Amino acid sequence: MATPPPGPTPQPTLSRGTHRELTRIEKILTAETTGGLILVLAAGLAVLLANSSASEAYVAFRDAHLGFQLGPLDLDLSIGHWAADGLLAIFFFLAGLELKQEFVHGDLRDPGRALVPVVAAAGGVAVPALLFTLINLRGPEGALGGWAIPAATDIAFALAVLALVGTHLPAALRTFLLTLAIVDDLLAILIIAVFYTSDLQPMFLLVALVPIALFGLLAQKAQSWFHRSYAAAWVLLLPLGAITWALFLNSGIHATIAGVVLAFLVPATPRERDGVRWSLAETFEHRFRPLSSGFAVPVFAFLSAGVFVGGASGLLESWASPVALGIMAGLVGGKILGIVGATFLVTRLRRANLDPAIRWLDLVGMAAVAGIGFTVSLLVAELSYDPANPLHDVAKVGVLSASVLAALLGALILLPRNARYRRIAQEEAVDANRDGIPDVFEDDTGR
Repeated sequence: MATPPPGPTPQPTLSRGTHRELTRIEKILTAETTGGLILVLAAGLAVLLANSSASEAYVAFRDAHLGFQLGPLDLDLSIGHWAADGLLAIFFFLAGLELKQEFVHGDLRDPGRALVPVVAAAGGVAVPALLFTLINLRGPEGALGGWAIPAATDIAFALAVLALVGTHLPAALRTFLLTLAIVDDLLAILIIAVFYTSDLQPMFLLVALVPIALFGLLAQKAQSWFHRSYAAAWVLLLPLGAITWALFLNSGIHATIAGVVLAFLVPATPRERDGVRWSLAETFEHRFRPLSSGFAVPVFAFLSAGVFVGGASGLLESWASPVALGIMAGLVGGKILGIVGATFLVTRLRRANLDPAIRWLDLVGMAAVAGIGFTVSLLVAELSYDPANPLHDVAKVGVLSASVLAALLGALILLPRNARYRRIAQEEAVDANRDGIPDVFEDDTGR
């Protein structure tokens, strides 16, 4: 009997991406690292102020109302609310741009490459939510409303930690973390849109279709103009975006979703002019990322992370709450179980192995870093519990504590691994110099 021809050899899991994708990932890593450090400083300052003699002034500033009533539109919000619903819309706009680029010309357009980070992200969302639910089945009344708090990964904070402890880790690992975090953002967006929508007002959404359609039409028809001119986008697209945001704010759907909807209308198909490849999505990402990571997210963190702890006894009391325990268990342990477990299942079902340059311990370290929830977790905590509910601050203590623990655990695992990869790189460089091999980076075509 003739032996059937072997099927195609599966590509190793977490293999190196294309040259273009790696270049784009490195740019994002650099930008998000700086933003992550600013984010940590802003959150730390908020916690200090909230637990100092200036706490009353801090709370009064955060809760002060700014805005107005414009016909049926209610735009009278507290400063903290403006940050959570307004400034974070910029963050979600960037997340939408990243998602669209990944699915249009990133490695996620390839189902084979997309499968691993998508399944890993799903596991990293489902298992933490399940752990939180199990721990809070007999918790305080209303505690289960925070089931989605430990589901998120903070890109900026996680990449800032990775930049400090993972300078020599394989590029495929860093690409995996970023891609996983982007897919995680998509899942968080869907969770917020579906489960945290209250008192839906469809009429506002119907009216929002008009500025959304105009935004998409202008973005499609005037790509070259917006690429060349900073002012054109601000003058023409920003007002349409602001109107869309205000309508979403009053529709019952969380206003940050407006940023994602508009981002998905920005063309991401690469164009070429004078030998330079670009897309409008890439152009907007480059322009607006400093505004998001350098201002919008840190301001939100400053206004959201300031929780009164009440000294060591108050901290211990918060940690003893099932809500805080569920968040910490979900972000620190659930992320590792979900991400590594899902990746393991994918490799077994596809009969594939990790790239030979990567070990499972490396993946555990990356999953630990992915347990840094922070920005989106704080947002979901605010959506889950009313500010007057004691669980509101307890949840935020859990998010902050879990993010610190996840960062420390990730560093503890990845620092020795990083040292190992540094030695390998040094040995390879020595061998290459001895053999007269030029030290250059080759892309997938051998150039």
